[in-house]
Amino acid sequence: MLIKAKALKGYSLKSLDGDIGSANELLFDDRFWTIRYLVANSESWLSGKKVLISPFSLNGVNNSDEKVSVQLTKKEIKDSPSISTDEPVSRQFESSYNSYYGYPEYWGGPFMWGGYPYIVRDRARWRSSASEAMIWDRHLRSTNEVTGYHLLALDGEIGHVDDFIIDDDTWAIRYLVVGTKNWWPGKKVLISPKWIESVSWDAREVVLGLTRETIKAAPEYTDESLLTRDYETGLYGHYNREGYWVEELAAV
Repeated sequence: MLIKAKALKGYSLKSLDGDIGSANELLFDDRFWTIRYLVANSESWLSGKKVLISPFSLNGVNNSDEKVSVQLTKKEIKDSPSISTDEPVSRQFESSYNSYYGYPEYWGGPFMWGGYPYIVRDRARWRSSASEAMIWDRHLRSTNEVTGYHLLALDGEIGHVDDFIIDDDTWAIRYLVVGTKNWWPGKKVLISPKWIESVSWDAREVVLGLTRETIKAAPEYTDESLLTRDYETGLYGHYNREGYWVEELAAV
């Protein structure tokens, strides 16, 4: 299922034995553009501690009830490696975090989830994938921070990042929602991270390998749009690109 990051913010988080707060932001890596952690707002429960929840422990998003199920107990979360709210998430912290929960390290392989193009929750398979190590450097970014970044086409600026569309099966960011109100009033379009040429994190700019006219002629996206496979096929067809589902199916 595809869900907007802004919609997810504020959803309640339900552990195996009680509430642990609400979703505050999402941290993604800048190579695969995949969500690595959901950051919980747990000030009323664990003041001063940044609570990170890995997708390995997320067991579905319930939009009607606006909640996310977390397959952990409150004690497991409370006793997990600690990081203060103003600290960045370092590789050392992630290694300790994964070791505590027994998770595989997602940067230890060639795919979105290390040795796999999808999330595997079978611990026996985690051990077998460790031999496929191909370590890559990752840097984590916040969806809250990147919202508002300027987007540049090959021939000029086209708008800004308005939101993110996330696949809650793989936790990949499938699309950036582009607001283009300064150029084409009222229109929003979707851009795949795969079409990004580069990102200047300091300048807060995302550079696309597409022209403004190509983007302008893309299927319009609205908050009411149903992101069906037919819609996605039409979007990828407009850009003359192969759908992400074809690539990931081939990798299985």
